[in-house]
Order: sequence, then structure tokens, then C-alpha cells
Amino acid sequence: MAQAPALAGLPPDVGGMNRVVAEVARINGVALNAPHELLDEEALRQRACTELLRQAAQQAGLLALDDVPGVEGAISAAASNAIEQLLDRELPIPDPSEEACRRYHDAHPAAHAHGERVQLRHVLFAVTPGVDVKLLRLRAEALLIELRCADDGGAKFAQAAAQWSNCPSGQQGGELGWLSRADCAPEFAREVFGSAEIGVLARLVHSRFGLHVVEVVARDPGQQPAFEEVRQAIALTLRQQAWVNALRQYLQLLAGAAVVEGVALDAADSPLVQ
Repeated sequence: MAQAPALAGLPPDVGGMNRVVAEVARINGVALNAPHELLDEEALRQRACTELLRQAAQQAGLLALDDVPGVEGAISAAASNAIEQLLDRELPIPDPSEEACRRYHDAHPAAHAHGERVQLRHVLFAVTPGVDVKLLRLRAEALLIELRCADDGGAKFAQAAAQWSNCPSGQQGGELGWLSRADCAPEFAREVFGSAEIGVLARLVHSRFGLHVVEVVARDPGQQPAFEEVRQAIALTLRQQAWVNALRQYLQLLAGAAVVEGVALDAADSPLVQ
């Protein structure tokens, strides 16, 4: 049996803050989980979206009607292939125009910079086994607001890092020094690099380590490549963004036409503008 395909663009609930469910959820009467199987909401939603696509592939004649989902969210290899064919057919994404690529390049001057560095400090609220993530997030959000309002040259940030941070850098006021993308976890780098923001970021940064209150002290943008050098990379980025949006809308239409039990899904009952 193949594992259910990951659906890009369906954002995970960071930090495991979903409630745990034990009830049996269903899509058009097909069970998504066993009665004894405990799943968080995101895992259940992932299974629901995969089942919507599996059933749509059957209705489109791309998958045998006797195909059934396996255990623990697995699907057959035939179903996985049929879903790929279905999405290729239902989500045709045109190549972005030259004008669209240039607009993106102008709006994101640091997105493809070479040698970009940032000078950072942070307060880490680590997510560890047994921690109450909801309370942890509330504490982190409260500190974020407090530090964004501070106007004391950074003294309060250093104090907060020493008091709250679960990173050894807390004893140095949260200082991480100058970092490149390669120095950071990818999910952290995506939130910090490629922009011009300076100061305490207006949002918590999520990583595999936990929740970060981040201050960008300084930026070195590195070398900015010419548009012609990154035209292909930009086109791929725009195509991926368009595909994610189209997939979201297609899943909403499928959910709107399905009988959905025990799982919360966005649904639409009419075609959406691509």
C-alpha cells in the first residue's frame, strides 16, 4: 500500500495544538479512521482530502470502483497514480507571463540573493513532550507584543531572553550573531530571509524546535542576481503558488459536494475563480 500523498498548500497546525479525536470520521460513508485510532485534526483532515481525491478519481473513471482505502490512511498504488492523473487533468496551470515574473522579482528583491545574511537574536519557547502548547503560545504571543512595544535599545529583549528562552543563547541576551540560510532550519529560514524587515518581527516564527520571538538586528542582502538569472526559478515559484491555490479550491468544491462527517473541511458549492 502506498502512503497518502502529501497535499501541498494545506498548512499544518503548528505545534500539535489540535485536539485529539477518537470518533470515526467519514467521507461519503467511507471511514477515515478506526474507532480506536486517535488522530489530531490535521492528520484527519489530510486523510479526508486524500479520500475526496480518491473518490473523485473513481468518479472520473481513472480508478476502479472496487478500490478501497487501506489501513492507517494508506491508499493503493493505483489510487495514488489515479490521483496524480486527476490533478494533472483538473488543475492545468499555465506558465506565468514575463510581466508576472518581473513583478515578482521587483517585489521580492532578496528572494534569490546570493550570500544573504541576517543578524538575529531570539527568545525560544521550546515545544517538548508534555508541554501545554496552548499556554506556551499565549506566553510567547504576550512577550512578542511586549517586546514590539519596547523602546529601550534592546535591554528588555535581553532580559526576556535570559528569563524565558530555552536556547543557550538566552544567557547572551538571545544573540545568534550573523547567520546565513544554511545556518538555520529551513522552516525558520523561510520566515526570516528574503525580506527587508528589521526589528522584532510582527509574528511568531515556528520551527521544529518551538516558537521563536525573533528580532532582526541587521541585514546584509548579499548579491542581487539579474532578472534573467532567476527567471526560471521565479516561474517555478509562481506555478507552485498557482497550483496550491487551485488545489485548495478544487478540494473545497469536492467537499461541498460530499457528505462529510466528523472532520472540519472548507467547502464551496459553486466554482471558484482560479
